[in-house]
Amino acid sequence: MIQNRESAAREAAMNTAKKMVAAALTAPKGCGLDNVEAAILTGDDKDILAGHMRSIADETGEDFYARDARNVDASYAVVILWAKNEPILLTNCALCGFPDCAANRAAGAVCAFNITDLGIAVGSAVSVAADNRIDNRVLFSAGKGAARMGLFSDDVRVCYGIPLSISSKSVFFDRGDQDVAF
Repeated sequence: MIQNRESAAREAAMNTAKKMVAAALTAPKGCGLDNVEAAILTGDDKDILAGHMRSIADETGEDFYARDARNVDASYAVVILWAKNEPILLTNCALCGFPDCAANRAAGAVCAFNITDLGIAVGSAVSVAADNRIDNRVLFSAGKGAARMGLFSDDVRVCYGIPLSISSKSVFFDRGDQDVAF
């Protein structure tokens, strides 16, 4: 069997995406409670994600959503990672800025541990991509597009997308950032 460049790259990206999900899900979590979830988008689902990102760009006038959608288009897969917003019910924590988890919930705030756990999971995932020499970038914009897709329940407040690309020059480099005001 002969495998061409394109099919080998696609397979490498998918194998890496699966390892990234494993790394994210096995990353340490506060008090051992796991509120991190993951999905891998390819094909039509990846195209739908990019479409939602373009819609957000049109609605908000924020060009970086469209720029990032082009990065999603140029990728084989997008790993989506999110954290359910479920305070872990520690006493005397207050890292979220509220006196306790009940006050956090009443205000509709986000548990600091959930966000920290997601950050550690994202770091674990992108380290796998780097170890496998797969170009990637963490995109808030892809997370917002994924929220519009309805990938998760209403208790999710934070989500990131990590597109994976294999090319001679990273599609995530020289992205025209100088033209985008943040």
